[in-house]
Parts: sequence; structure tokens; C-alpha cells
Amino acid sequence: MPRALLSVHDKTGIEEFARGLVASGWGIVSSGGTAATLAAAGLAVTDVAEVTGVPAILDHRVVTLHPAVHGGILADTTKPEHLADMVKYGIEAFDLVVVGLYPFSSQPGIELIDIGGPAMIRAAAKSFARVGVVVERSQYAPVLEEIRRDGSLCDATRRALAARAFTTTRDYDSAIVEWITDGASRSVHLERVETLRYGENPHQTGTLWDVAGSPGWWRSARQLGGKEMSYLNVFDADAAWHLVNRLTGPAAVVVKHSNPCGVATGATIGDAYVRAHACDPVSAFGGIIALNREVDAVTAASINEVFTEVVVAPSYAADALAVLRSKKNLRIVAATRPLRTGTEVRSVSGGVLVQDIDPVNDDPATWRVTSQRQATPEQINEASFAWSVCAAVSSNAITITRDFCAVGIGGGQQNRLDAARLACERAGGRAVGGVAASDAFFPFRDGLDMLASAGVTVVVEPGGSVRDDEVIAAANEHGIVLIFTGTRHFRH
Repeated sequence: MPRALLSVHDKTGIEEFARGLVASGWGIVSSGGTAATLAAAGLAVTDVAEVTGVPAILDHRVVTLHPAVHGGILADTTKPEHLADMVKYGIEAFDLVVVGLYPFSSQPGIELIDIGGPAMIRAAAKSFARVGVVVERSQYAPVLEEIRRDGSLCDATRRALAARAFTTTRDYDSAIVEWITDGASRSVHLERVETLRYGENPHQTGTLWDVAGSPGWWRSARQLGGKEMSYLNVFDADAAWHLVNRLTGPAAVVVKHSNPCGVATGATIGDAYVRAHACDPVSAFGGIIALNREVDAVTAASINEVFTEVVVAPSYAADALAVLRSKKNLRIVAATRPLRTGTEVRSVSGGVLVQDIDPVNDDPATWRVTSQRQATPEQINEASFAWSVCAAVSSNAITITRDFCAVGIGGGQQNRLDAARLACERAGGRAVGGVAASDAFFPFRDGLDMLASAGVTVVVEPGGSVRDDEVIAAANEHGIVLIFTGTRHFRH
């Protein structure tokens, strides 16, 4: 009779799982509370104390740490010397080990540092050639189904279970280290999502990885057409997808080299795309397009008029997909909304920089109009749109929008005046009556003077400069509405 060792902190689903094992001819050994739960359910279960001959001791700190347990897990039954030891010391083999660890991550403390659980998991995972190991409730059903069907677990299943088991103990120990060092030591574990076509340049290799425990939207994205993704395809698509999902209403974003060169909302998704492309048609060539609504055939036809590397959207109508697939190299990606929480990591020589992610969720109700001229509700709404776009542009950044369409974007400049000049040049006459946003304060009034000369009527910026009074005075001279947000959105 095959034997299973069950020891779980969370008892959810364990009774049904054990009942299925018993029905398949398995014997059950269990410890403490798990044994009591199964016995109360009327299942035949052997308490681990009967196997070891020693009850739980030291306030339950020592329960399963015994040769009768670990010998039964670690024994290699293909070796005669192991079989001889098992006979000599009365050790019976275990074929399946099911362990649910103490919930240390949610309730950190000394008494929730599990010792016996990780030891059993690691022992079973080491013995994956013979022993199956289950560490998550989500594994109960597929494991039980395979046992019912085949009588045991296949080699591939045991190997996969072992990999997940070692991942579990790794993450568990990492959480303990982070807690016991007060955050001075942190482990970041990566899981490969895919190998990319190439890196930043064709002579470089590239791969996409998820941070274990917090997978990004790429994990669930589906590529529906086109060539394999490259490093920059992923990098730029990520920037476009995050920005378009910050906008309300049908919206389109065109990104080039991680910066938006076109952003707009519209009555329809097709209208939004046409308006976004019109912002800077020259830069849009070879860009990344993100749309926050299903793509229809009309929009797909508009997209196909321009060379595009990647299109990202939540879904595509069947006829739209057929249109886009006519461009055999166009990468077509369907994606779920991204989650912009947690931390982000960037590499530096020999180390990394870590920071909280900038959520860009500013509430216009907290903004302060500092000019004599006051803002209308419509101007506040447009300023909010311009502010969201500006936060997605590399610093130093200035954006100009009108009627919820970016008409001038100046980013990645070493001084704010050049960023303002670039935005005004790209906007041309479209800046008249528009709203300008600056990702950080104006250190001098010259940037605001330039925006005013282009016809901008509203400027939104964080404020906080030692020369704020000069900038406010300039706004009043030009009759401009000046809004201070109190929040900076640098993006490097």
C-alpha cells in the first residue's frame, strides 16, 4: 500500500484530498491537528507519533524530526543498502508528502518559523525520483486526478512538484531573512517568461522575466501575430500599455523609445488612434501602439497605413485581427490591465536601485491654482490629462495638449527650457489655447514665457522652486492659469 504523509497548517480541502487518497488505496500518516481533523472526518489515519514513538514535544517545535519520518522520505529504494537500513530500523517508505507551512509572511514571528515543514518538503523534493511533494492547495485536484487515473504520479509530475516545492522553501526562507534583518536583506527571485528575439541591439541576447510572487501583465498576455518580441518591443510596449490604461474613455498611445509621441482620447477607439497619430506622425513611424478598447476593423485599417512594430489592446474583433495579420511582421498582443504597485528595480554597476513605483494617481481636488486667473472645470480636466501624459515622458519633460490630445511633447532634455522649446516647436499653432504640463517645477520663468509665446493658456506643474514667485508673476503677466500640484513625476 502506498503511503502519504499529510501535515498542513491550513486544513482547507485536506479532508477531501485525503478521502480521495484512501479511496485509491493509499494509507495516511498525519501529524497533530491534521491527524485530528482527518480522524474527526471518519478517515483511517495513523498519527505520526505512532510512527516515531515520540509525542510532539517542546511546545510542538519537534514533531516530525525523526528518522522514521525522514528515512521514509529520503530512502532510495533502488539501493540495497538503503533497503537494509529500512529493515534494520523499521522504516517504511512514504510515496507522497503534503505540507502546508505556517503563515509566516502574513504573521511574522519566532513561533511561526516552521522547521519540520520545510525539512519534509526539501526531503521529498530531493527524492522526486520516487516521492511526490505537494505544497499548495491548488495542487490537490490535479495530483489526486492523476493518482486516480494511473495509480501513481509520473516522473514529469514529480519533477514539476519538486521544482515548486524548492521554490516554496526558498521564498519562505527569504521572508524570514527579510524580517529578521529588518529589511536589510532582501531576495528577488525571477521566473523566465520567454526568450526574446534579441536584446537592445541584434548582437545582444534578451529574455523576459517575472518577479516571483508578483507576475506582471506579460505573464497573461497573448501574442496573436507577428515576429517574436525583442527587448525594446517589450520595454516600449510596457510603457505604452501603462499609460493608455491610466486614461479614461477610448484612448490611444503611440510610443517610440519608451516615450509617448502621440496620446489622445476620442469618441471611439478609431478616433482616438487617428488623433494620437496626428500628434507626431514622423516619430510614430516604427512605433508601438496601445489602445484601451477592443480594436475594430476600421481602426486596424488605419494602423496598417503606418509601419508599426507592436499593437497592444485588450481584445480584437475577428475582422480586425484578419486586417492586422496581413502585416506578417506586426506583433499583435492581447493583454489584461497592468497593475502598477510594489517596487521597481534598476541595475547599476555591481548592484541595483530599488524604489516604490510612482502610481501617478494625483487627485486634482488637491491641486492649488496660484495665478490670479482661475481655472474652469474644463481646464482642470484637460490639465489632469496633460499631467498624466507628462508623467510618462522622460525628464526633463513638457507636454502640451488640447482637447484631450497631445499636440507637443518635449522630453529627455537636460534643461527645462529646451524641453519647453521642443514641445512648442512640435505643437506649432496647435498650442494656442492649449494646456502645458511640466513634470517638475520651473527653475526660472523663461520656460513659462516660452509656453505663453506659443499660445498656451493653462500650465500645470508641481511648484516648489525658490523662484515660484517669479513664475507666478510671469503667469499673471501673460494671463495664464497656473496650477501647482505639489507632486513631482520625474521619469528617467
